[in-house]
Amino acid sequence: MVVSSSPMAKSEVLESEAATGGSKNDWDTLRRSILRRRPSVGGFFDDSSLQRDIPAEDMVSDSGSKDFVAAASKSGEGEDKDRVNMDNAAVNTNREKVVDVSALKFLYRPSVPVHRAVKESPLSSDTIFHQSHAGLLNLCIVVLVAVNSRLIIENLMKYGWLIKSGFWFSSKSLRDWPLFMCCLTLAIFPAASYLVEILAQRKKISEPAIISLHIFITSAAVLYPVLVILRCNSAFLSGVTLMLFACIVWLKLVSYAHTNSDLRALSKSIEKGEEPPNNLKMEYSYTVSFKSLVYFMVAPTLCYQPSYPRTPSIRKQWVFRQVVKLIIFTGVMGFIIEQYINPIVQNSQHPLKGNLLYAIERVLKLSVPNLYVWLCMFYCFFHLWLNILAELLRFGDREFYKDWWNAQTVEEYWRMWNMPVHKWMVRHLYFPCLRNGIPKGVAVLVSFFVSAVFHELCIAVPCHIFKLWAFIGIMFQVPLVMITNYLQNKFTNSMVGNMVFWFIFSILGQPMCVLLYYHDLLNRNKGID
Repeated sequence: MVVSSSPMAKSEVLESEAATGGSKNDWDTLRRSILRRRPSVGGFFDDSSLQRDIPAEDMVSDSGSKDFVAAASKSGEGEDKDRVNMDNAAVNTNREKVVDVSALKFLYRPSVPVHRAVKESPLSSDTIFHQSHAGLLNLCIVVLVAVNSRLIIENLMKYGWLIKSGFWFSSKSLRDWPLFMCCLTLAIFPAASYLVEILAQRKKISEPAIISLHIFITSAAVLYPVLVILRCNSAFLSGVTLMLFACIVWLKLVSYAHTNSDLRALSKSIEKGEEPPNNLKMEYSYTVSFKSLVYFMVAPTLCYQPSYPRTPSIRKQWVFRQVVKLIIFTGVMGFIIEQYINPIVQNSQHPLKGNLLYAIERVLKLSVPNLYVWLCMFYCFFHLWLNILAELLRFGDREFYKDWWNAQTVEEYWRMWNMPVHKWMVRHLYFPCLRNGIPKGVAVLVSFFVSAVFHELCIAVPCHIFKLWAFIGIMFQVPLVMITNYLQNKFTNSMVGNMVFWFIFSILGQPMCVLLYYHDLLNRNKGID
């Protein structure tokens, strides 16, 4: 007999079951199966609050529905296959939780309260940081794309296409060949440091002689490129590139010498019977390896150690995708510089000599494209290039930056935005100062001083101008650290320090330095002419 879904068929089944003297359990099972065929209440009444008030015995279980389908399938043997499929489809559509009709008499009536608890608005100060703002973020992205698209069209209509054919390479680039040769010869200094360590390992020279030789080698690694740049009338970008390479070599050589010196001291202490703590899982053996030095000089780190965590293999497709991104974002930076920053700077005055309101307007107008270039530079170098290099070398530790954009103070920003330099400063400058009894504040000041010197070298030397703007800008971070720390402690709100950081560092500081160096460089060139 085929089981039908009509009320008459249901009553016939019940009566036949009762007549055959079926057990109470069979009767209850069949009754529940029939109730499951009842259509569910959806739409407005399909609410979780209703389901909480429904008795458990009136809810639907999947197993009962499956039993009913199986019974229908067995009883439908000999019938048309399409009829069974229609019954199965009907059962599947009604396999939802069903509300007893009697419960609807007391739910969602006009007298039922709708305000039952104390709740805050989503944008109130107490709940705004506990809400998801994904939709507002999408809106900001859409608005940002629309506004910048309009600015690009307006810029092209006003200035035309300003990027020249020789933007990437021209015949003038050939005059920078002394800088290129200087960059290649920087490999001499790591080789000299390796020879010093070989002599130290064989105990051919004393410890003071080792230190003196390393000081001479590291100093020459910086002074040699400086002299080459100052003697050549090279392009600014070529000079900056060479100075960055020279500073990286200097930082690496200092770490190489300092680490090996410390390993020698630890080895001597262990030989005397002084064991390190058991919780420090380190290798204290002092060995000089040329292979480890070569790997360190090309690895994306500034801190030397005999071995590094390595990844098992190289992801070639991943490297290809990152290279494509690097090319795209480098082109974006060139477009913004040529189409936006150059016209704004060329139509400006010296910010410290012209009209104050006009200077403020130029700084604010320059701040947005300058911020875009700075963010693209960060993404290209710290994310794309360093990760590409790490992947090719199977370098495991790829924490090249942290979430510096969430920095609550200027101090947090400097600890998170450039992790290779930060780790070098902490390892080879900050903690050595503390171990020698220097107060913490003085150690922080020394760290900023060293950073300011290298910032000045990387900008002033290629410009052939020593006005100390970069040095002053970095040293000005020290009072900013104290101010933002005070604001953070006073207001206990992460947004205050973060907004102060973005405004002073990105909106005001960097555009001001760009204008200062541009006009000083322009005045220098006019004086030479």
